[in-house]
Parts: sequence; structure tokens; C-alpha cells
Amino acid sequence: MAIFTMILRKMINNKWLELSLLFGLIISVALTSSMPIYTNAILQRLLIQELQQLQAGFGQYPGIYWLSAHLPAEDKEKSVKLAKSDAFFQTMGGRFGIPEQYYVRERATQRYNVTPAEPDKVDTTRQRSADITAIDGLEQHIRLVDGRLPAKEPVNGVYEALVVPEALTELGMVLDTVFVIRDESNQTEVRIKPVGVLDRSDYSDVFWYNIPSSYKNSFIIDYGLFEKDFTAGDKLQLQSSYWYWALDYTKMTLPTINTFIAAHFQIDKHMDELYENHNYNAPALKTLGAYYVKEANLKIMLWSLNVPVVLMLGFYLYMVANLITERQKTEIAVLRSRGASRLQIIMGYAVEGLVLGIVAFFVGPYAGMYLTKMLGASSGFLEFVQRAKLDVSLNREAFLYALIAVGSSLVMTLIPVLLATKMTIVGHKQQSARQKKSSFWHTYYIDVIVIGIALYGLYNYKSRIKDLLSLGLKSGDLRVDPLLFLIPALFILGMGLLVLRLYPWMMRLIYSSGRRWWSPSMYFTLLQVSRSSTQYQYIMVFLIITIATGLFSASATRTINKNTTDKIRYAAGADITMQIRWENDAPPAILTGLLSEEGDESAEDDAEAATPHKTQYTEPSFLPFTQLPGVEHAAKVFIRKDASFAKGKTQDTVELMGIETKDFGQTAWLRSGLLDHHFYDYLNLIAAKPSSVLISRSMAEDYGVKTGDTITVGWSGVEGAQFTVYGIIDYWPSWNPNPGANDTVTVTSKAGTTTKVKKPMLIVGHLSYIQNNLALEPYEVWLKLQEGAGSQAVYKAVSDHGYEIESLRDAKQEQIKAIKDPFQMAINGVMTLGFLISVFICFFGFLLYWILSLRARTLQFGILRAMGISFFQLLVILIGEQVLISGAAIGIGVMTGGIASQLFVPLFEMSFDPKTQVPPFKVTFDPHDQVRLYWIVTVMIAVALMILAHIVSRIRIHQAVKLGED
Repeated sequence: MAIFTMILRKMINNKWLELSLLFGLIISVALTSSMPIYTNAILQRLLIQELQQLQAGFGQYPGIYWLSAHLPAEDKEKSVKLAKSDAFFQTMGGRFGIPEQYYVRERATQRYNVTPAEPDKVDTTRQRSADITAIDGLEQHIRLVDGRLPAKEPVNGVYEALVVPEALTELGMVLDTVFVIRDESNQTEVRIKPVGVLDRSDYSDVFWYNIPSSYKNSFIIDYGLFEKDFTAGDKLQLQSSYWYWALDYTKMTLPTINTFIAAHFQIDKHMDELYENHNYNAPALKTLGAYYVKEANLKIMLWSLNVPVVLMLGFYLYMVANLITERQKTEIAVLRSRGASRLQIIMGYAVEGLVLGIVAFFVGPYAGMYLTKMLGASSGFLEFVQRAKLDVSLNREAFLYALIAVGSSLVMTLIPVLLATKMTIVGHKQQSARQKKSSFWHTYYIDVIVIGIALYGLYNYKSRIKDLLSLGLKSGDLRVDPLLFLIPALFILGMGLLVLRLYPWMMRLIYSSGRRWWSPSMYFTLLQVSRSSTQYQYIMVFLIITIATGLFSASATRTINKNTTDKIRYAAGADITMQIRWENDAPPAILTGLLSEEGDESAEDDAEAATPHKTQYTEPSFLPFTQLPGVEHAAKVFIRKDASFAKGKTQDTVELMGIETKDFGQTAWLRSGLLDHHFYDYLNLIAAKPSSVLISRSMAEDYGVKTGDTITVGWSGVEGAQFTVYGIIDYWPSWNPNPGANDTVTVTSKAGTTTKVKKPMLIVGHLSYIQNNLALEPYEVWLKLQEGAGSQAVYKAVSDHGYEIESLRDAKQEQIKAIKDPFQMAINGVMTLGFLISVFICFFGFLLYWILSLRARTLQFGILRAMGISFFQLLVILIGEQVLISGAAIGIGVMTGGIASQLFVPLFEMSFDPKTQVPPFKVTFDPHDQVRLYWIVTVMIAVALMILAHIVSRIRIHQAVKLGED
């Protein structure tokens, strides 16, 4: 206890250093524990969203878990097996890990021929077949359309049943008609009578796995009666049994995924043991199975994104621990000289670190929760939006990560102590009198090694990109390789350390170049910085990594986000594109393709019928689209993907686009720089002549078509028209010039048969000319929305005008969905969070280092004042030191960040499939990102300098030099 008390007193004596160390530990634990918290939170949001999309897209309730078992006629143990299954499944509902809404059992007999017992009431010539079905708990979920509920026991030997409305038509019957079902295998006869017609009481009720119309060949009787007479009594052959759970999927969490899957395996094992032929349907299982891979990928991504911050924290913890050790080196040396072992000294500091670690362990995870909420609100680098908060919660894994972080941090803080315990008091005094050696990373050329690793990674990735583009390989979906963030971080660290290796020589060069002209204050500043450069390396590394990482993060995030949104906007063509249904005289689809049944005499009529029907369309009014709320511009865009063109004897398929040049230019979106001239110049080029067209470069190169040529364009069933080529384009809104996976063509020549890639081709012409000379067919409506306008108001207005939307693409909604992708959110959030943490760490490290440095140099300042240096000159010395150290570090950081961005940001092209990334990948630098970054760093430095100036003004320098002082 006495030793513990001594340690606490020592910590109180160094309270500012200890608090700084505690701050670093808490941030380290918070950052580390935020990784599993964020992973769980974002995957939880994604899980519910995907399950909701499953319900919206496929109309299936995601909480379904449905089982079926086929019961063969020769199986004599049906009732025993069913009893075992019922007992087993009765307890399974609580094992899925989410609330059970309904547990439903259903039984059905074989389908038998049904004959009327009263031939005078119904048509006896009609063939009828039906089964007898029972559904447990049915009565609470139906309403009677007609008739009454059946009795729960046979009435005069007749079973009463419910039927669905479709059964009346399918079986050709009316209520209260008795039918007979005969089983020839066991010579039994069952008389059954429909007494009521049912329908669902609530169409949103998840009790119903099948829609009622699926029971159109079924008599539905009381479940208890069925179990007694058919399951146990064996009056008819029991053919199938069904079990169905409706589970509340909205309560599903990531921990319950394992529970749900484990319950599935238990059920599957049970079914395998009892039934040879069984099946299941659980829509959520496929979604849940993919989450293990997503979770692993997201964790790797988070770790790689946080590498620069982890490096910063490591430097910070080591620096503070080193400062604490430096102040206590004399005490450590004295203890060693008086017989204390190295282990005893290290254990004392370990206990001290353990006290701080325990505090960080309990505080850090809660701080990590707040960091996670910040991640969820980020939509770009240093950009935050109002978004639904992430559902964050502490879990076991977060505290495990926190424990690992505390342990690793304690090891980091004990390294300076371990090195200090090597020396006795004599060695300590000798080292204090000598000039410091070079740092560890410079001694062992860590900077050169790290840069070498980063440049090798750069070369490797560039080779892979070259292969992707030259061979047409696929890079897969947008899943950014984590190493693309790790390698630049290593490069930034290595470059920063390499420049610091050269920094003392630069100071000496500056000192030598103006040695004759430097003022005393400047002379002292240069001498102090050049001789003590190793003391400032920690704070310079902080600033370099902070600035460089911020610049790289801003460029990388902006590039990834911009290319993702550009891809969506280009593919859509405009903010909203929709196809409106046009009134037409096309025959119903069910009648097309029918063949004549007449024979040879009707061959001529068949040929006539086989002639394609030319559909006549009625164009709806376009004016309302230009007046929709929130719509800035609207355009008509006709697209025919199966058009054809002819030039001489050459003919091929081409995509034809018809536009109105002015409206199209005001509505469509195209990134600048994709064409040789501005987008509008091409529209102006063809605006004057109705028959003029633009063609794709692929068409010009493959078929030798050039400007001024005349081509014939048409499509099946339409006579072609003449067009004149006015221009050649490489890209056009919504058109993908890249060949797809199956876009190949076989070419036969004297050398043999070869297969080559067939590039898509495009012709852009005037809509009015196409309609007048080819045909009037439905066109798409492209809309450009006003700034801040919402899509829902547009949809509602379109519906209110009576238009029926057949297809729709909303680029803004797709962009929002892309931003909410967990990997996209990880990049945006973690890079922003990492930079802000770096800034705070840098701020406290900067402040702490200079405060301690100023206090340690109070005697030096006193001597300078005694030698005649004025207070103003003293301030000039301090400002000069800040410029040469902090200013130089910021300059090096800007240079390093710029080089890293130019070298490594282009590598992200590998994460985008070149065939689908249209427009092509482009590295983006936004000056606003850099301005925000510089403002944050400037404010940090300014606040720190004001605090330092205040401290300097309160130092009583005139009392520093006293008679008898050393």
C-alpha cells in the first residue's frame, strides 16, 4: 500500500504530464473500441434496410420461416413423426432470437376426385379434384364472405368446410352441397359439405403465408377435427404437413444472426432425421449469410483507414511517456545505483500506467460511442449532414478491443522506461553532457525502408491497373482495397522522416548563407534549432502526418465520392428519367404469337397473321412536365436500342437517340472534359439542320463513317430515312461506350475465324425528324430538378396529372443510397474522424511540448536577458523558432500530402470496374477541402501560440538568474 501511495504522489507531482498521457490513452481506447461499435451499427442499419427492400422488391415478408414435409403413402409412422415435429417446433419459436408473431401448422391430404352426392344440384359431367386442408388458428384471421363457420364435429356423418371464393368456380359448386371423396386404397368414403366462403380479415396480416386463392382446390375444416380423424384416424391419405413462423424481423440484430442461423441448422437436422422429402423457405437467410463477409471486410477497411491515426497516437503516447521519463531519469539512475533492479523500476511505472489504463478502459468505450455517432453523420471529408442517428450500443467486442488498446498503449509507454533503466547515475550524467545521437528511425534507416515498401506497393498496383485496362479484366464491385490506404500512410510517414533527416543540413545551410548578416536574435534561433533538431522531431512528425494525411484524405474521399456520383448521374442522364405509358392499339400480349389451327388451306391467313402489327401510339401532352413543382427543365428523349444503320453495303445494329437540342442541353448532365469541345457546341452544331446527326467514335472507326457522310437509319418494320453526319462523339449522357461481357462478334477471313470485341455504337439526331420520317413511338421524359427540390413531389404531381409511369430512374435517390453504403460511409466518416483526432492530438502534443520546453529553458532566457537581449528580441527568437519548426513542418506536410495524393489517389481506379465506370475515373482536388483543412490547422496553431504567449508573459525571467545558480 505504501508503494501504491508513493506512485500516486509521484503522479500528482507530474499531473499535467499524467493527464496528457491519460488523454492519449482515452483517445486510443475510444478510437479502437469505436471500430466494432461502428461495424455493428452500420451493418445493423444495412441489415434492416436490405430486409425492407426484400419485402418491397419481392413482396415477401422477410420474417418468414416456412417448412414443408412430404408424407409418402407407405409411411406407417406419419402420426408419430408429426407429433415429434409438433413438440419440437413448439419450442423453436423462442430460439430464433427475435420475437415470434405467429406459429402456424397446416396439414393436407392427397388430392382426390370429388363427386357430388346430390347430382340434381350440380353438374355431374365436370371433373373435380380437391384435398382436405386444416390450418391451426385460422378462425381468428378470416372474415366470412358468405355462409357460416363449419362445425367442429361431423354433422350426420358429413364434414363441414370452408372454401375460398375461387373454389366455387374451380370446383363448380355452391354452398351446402354435399360431395363424396373416395379413397380406393383403403376403401373409405368421406362426405364433405362447403358451408362458408372465407377471405382474409386483414390483407397485411403476416399470418398468411399463401394467398387464399392458392386453396381453390381445398376444403378447409377445423384443425382439431382434422388431427383426430385424418392425422391420427387415417381416414384419408395424409400427404403433406407445413409449419410456418412469422417473426418480427425489425427486431433482428447482428448478435441474433448467429442465433437465427443456429436455429435453422437445428430445424434442418430434425427434418433430415424424420423426413426424406422436405423443403424450407426463409428469405432472410440469404441476406444474413452475406453479413459475415461484409463484417470481415468492413473491419479490415476500418483498421486500414485508421492506420495514420494509430501512428499518430503511438507517437503521441511515446512522446509523453518519453517526456515523463526524461524528467525522472535522474531519479531512475539513482535507484539503479542504489541497488534497485530494472524489473522493480519497470514494475513501478507499469503500476502507474495500469492506473491510467483502468480509467481509460472504462471511459474510452463510451467516448467511442460518441465518435461512432460522428461517423454516421459524415457525408464527405469534413462534411456533415442531418441523418438518422446510428443505433450504437456497447458490446462485448468493444470492451475486448479496448482491453487490447490499453495493453498495447502500456507497452508503448514503458519503452522509454526500459531504455532509461539501462543507465546508472554516472552514465546518465555523461549522456546529459553530450550531444544527442540521431533518432532510432534515422539510425536504422526506418524512413528509407518504409518509403521503399510504399513505392513497391505503388509499382505493384500500377501494374495491376495496367492489366485491368489492357486485358479488359473486371475489378469487381466498389470495394476499396484496404491496402490503398495503408500504403499512402506508410509513404507519408517515410517521407516525413526522410525530410527530417535532411532538415538539420537545411538549417545549417541557411545559417551559413547569411552568417555575416544575421541579427543576434536570428543567429541564436538558427543555432538553437540546428543544434537541437532531434528534440523537435516528435512535434514536427505530428504536424507533418496531420497535414499530409488531411490532404490525402480530402483528395481520396472527394475522388471516390465524385466518381461514384458521376457514374450514377451519367448513367441516368438527368436527375429523373421516366417512361410514361402511351395509349396504343397493340393487341393484348396473351393473343400475340397464336398459330392458326385450320390446316393447309389457311396457310395464307397464317402468313398474314404472322406479319408484325405496326402499333399506333397516341402521344400524351408534354406541357405538364415542364410545369411540375420543383422541375427546372424537362426534355423528350427517344431511345431505340435495336435500330440499324446502312452505308453502302455496310449494315449493323446501333442505338438511336432522338432529342430536342435546346431542351436536352438544359436538362441532361455530362461531365466537362469528356468531349473534344463543350457539350453545347455539339448540340449547336446539329441544331440548324433537322437531318444532321452525331455518331459515336466506335462507329466512325469500325465502319469508316466520317463527317459529311450520308447514312440510312431505321428499325424493324420501319422504312429507313437519310441522315447526314455532322460530328463524332466519345461520350453522351446515359450511353455506355464500353463493351459488355458478351459483346463479341465472330469475323471470318482467309486466315481463319477470330472473335473480337464489338463496341457499342450511337447515333444522336433530332426527335422531330425521326418522328416525321420514321415513326412516332414512346420517348422518355428527362427532368432536371431545381436546387433542393424533392423527388416525391414530382412523382405525386405526375400521378395527379393522370400519367402512368412504366419505368423510372432517380439519380438523386441512387446517390443517397450510394452514400449510405457501409464502405462509403466508412471512408467518409473514418477519414474525417481520423483527421479531427489527429488535429486534437497534434494540438495537445504541440502545446504540451512547447510548454515544457519553455519552462525548461527559463534559465536560458534569463541568461539572454542578462546579456542584454530585450523582451521584444526574445519574442522574435520564439517566433523564429515556431516558423523554423512548426512552419517548416506544415510546409513539409503540404508537400508530402500533395506528392502522396498525386501518386496514390489514381490507384483507386482499380476499385472501379473500367467497363462500368463511365465516365472514366478522374482524380479530383477540391480547393474548398484544402481551405477547410488549412483553417482548422491555422486555428489550432494560433490558439496554441496564444496560450504559449500567455505563459511566456507570466515567466519571471529576471528572477531566473540568481547568485550561486549553476
